[in-house]
Amino acid sequence: QVQLVESGGGLVQAGGSLTLSCAVSGRTFSSYAMGWFRQAPGKEGEFVAAIGWSSGTTNYADSVKGRFTISRDNAKNTGYLQMSSLKPEDTAVYSCAAGSPTRSHVATPRAYGYWGQGTQVTVSS
Repeated sequence: QVQLVESGGGLVQAGGSLTLSCAVSGRTFSSYAMGWFRQAPGKEGEFVAAIGWSSGTTNYADSVKGRFTISRDNAKNTGYLQMSSLKPEDTAVYSCAAGSPTRSHVATPRAYGYWGQGTQVTVSS
């Protein structure tokens, strides 16, 4: 069993920075991957970033590449999403997920079996 809890969301000015955390509890396997997804009001959910838990391989959506950094601390069972140069269009509920996606499906929500409840990020203009 795995549980994920996001934290670190809040209100930030455009151009600012914010770091989200995803704490994982329960027994886990070192090989599972972590992904971040976001959903704005009235919009479909979209992939943000993913990282292999053991390999460290990362993937980013084009919209956040160069601005966001995904990382992990396996000793703390915690994943992170560092966000900088934030834009109003980054406003959304951000959710972390854990699972074992194939390399070609890291951006596919159905590839992840465990999800957190989400944390709100609001970027003001």
